[in-house]
Amino acid sequence: MSPRLVVLDTETTGLEVRDGHRIIEIGAIEIVGRRITERRFHQYVNPERECDEGALEVHGINRQFLEDKPKFCDIVDDLIEFVKNAEVIIHNAEFDIEFLDAE
Repeated sequence: MSPRLVVLDTETTGLEVRDGHRIIEIGAIEIVGRRITERRFHQYVNPERECDEGALEVHGINRQFLEDKPKFCDIVDDLIEFVKNAEVIIHNAEFDIEFLDAE
């Protein structure tokens, strides 16, 4: 049986968790047998704060767009279920893991 892989990425309000920055978007795709499947996880998240100008230049997602989105605590169980029993691949993993752990 081929291993189940999940490729995951996040967008954030800024670069530093210690400055109170938060996750605003999580996206993940599933790969089985070296083929991308139809299973996806995508969620915008209300960070309850503004994005830094530098972050806005990267992703263009502003607070007004995120105001009606769920908070991280409301989507975390779905995210955990999606990545369960998978090897998770994350570009710049240290950055994303720090934010996921903080949430």
